[in-house]
Amino acid sequence: MSTYSRLRNLVHQAARKLFALLPKGKRHTIYRSFVDCDPEPNQRLVLKIAETREELEACFKLLHDAYVSSGFMTPDPSGMRVTIYHALPTTTTLCAKYNDQVVGTLSLIRESAIGFPLQRIFDLTNVRKKEGNIAEVSALAVHPRFRRTGGTILFPLMKFMYEYCTTFFDTRHLVIAVNPRHIEMYESLLFFRRLTSTVVENYDFVNGAPAVGATLDLKHAPDILREAYANKPLRRNLYHYFLETTLPNIQIPHRRFFTTNDPVLTPDLIDYFFNQRTTVFAELSDRKKTLLHLIYDLPEYRKVLPPLPDKQADSKIRRHQRFSVKCPAQLLSQGDEKAIPIEISEVSRYGFRARTSRKIPGEVWLTAVIQLGAQEVSRLTVQVVQGTDQDDKHYSGFRIGEPDLVWRKFVTALYQGHTHSDLDQATRFLS
Repeated sequence: MSTYSRLRNLVHQAARKLFALLPKGKRHTIYRSFVDCDPEPNQRLVLKIAETREELEACFKLLHDAYVSSGFMTPDPSGMRVTIYHALPTTTTLCAKYNDQVVGTLSLIRESAIGFPLQRIFDLTNVRKKEGNIAEVSALAVHPRFRRTGGTILFPLMKFMYEYCTTFFDTRHLVIAVNPRHIEMYESLLFFRRLTSTVVENYDFVNGAPAVGATLDLKHAPDILREAYANKPLRRNLYHYFLETTLPNIQIPHRRFFTTNDPVLTPDLIDYFFNQRTTVFAELSDRKKTLLHLIYDLPEYRKVLPPLPDKQADSKIRRHQRFSVKCPAQLLSQGDEKAIPIEISEVSRYGFRARTSRKIPGEVWLTAVIQLGAQEVSRLTVQVVQGTDQDDKHYSGFRIGEPDLVWRKFVTALYQGHTHSDLDQATRFLS
């Protein structure tokens, strides 16, 4: 490194330290002064859903290089960052292309049986109280050539994300898990609010880097943005940019039916990315392999999914220790206006047994809202696996998709024998 480069780095480090000493409100004001959103981007810029093998591969490669350079992952032989969440039909990958080259990408991961990454380390109870679907904003990367160009790619990509979520993706709440170095950008520009004041010091999804969780309620975002940017010139006004500007660069997805997601992965694409180019499927746990088969319950997909565990392995999965409880809960299904009350009598890590007021159909995913304690509420994606009648009462066994943080803490406390007020202390290692 040259003397000039070393000197420049020292100056930048000193400036960051001085900036960090400013009051939070002042720092956020300075961040907003840097906004520069062009209402008429270059026509060579196109924003669309990544749907072809070439587009998806370019997104995954861009993401890989960005994560490796930031220390968020070790280099993968494929040169791509591909996760199990990219395989889900409820995940949409957006891309920005300039001169037909992918220069920006982000993925929107909506809830499914496998959930989304940050629910393992952050409690979403307060977000769920407001109702509405949740999607995690993940896998954001911008090509190095455009990182210092005043948001030439980032702001159009963010606008596309906002329009897609509010118009097509049936999403009210966005959640993010970002490195502490970047959280103030989201807080100051878009008014994300932190899920907790503490930092998770070791987030395994990004190679053990620290993470901060935050959320944005899209229902109230227009009013917040309008007030914050009311007196700003148009190029620095994100309210005007997100809600009043039309970008012809955005290619709106064409849908035949009134669906709320845009699955693009054909069996061939799944086989290419998750079997041939990477080892994502091969490294899945038996439980997640089973969940994947339940999500893609079609013959043409089964051929490319990882083999299901044999009966012996499956029996081992089911032999989790069970605990006797008495927890009130409700089952909700899409399109069913009335919740079904149930009472849970036994729980394990990935399932529970409950008394139900009526027979619950199998082979459909339901939402279970479970009162685990006076202040602890878990919301899980579940499916009936067996039902029995006993003394004019109906009992059902349920499998859980991906447990949320509240459920994980609850069951861990049971395993450790801590079921009283020190639950948080007994499970502090989880967060």
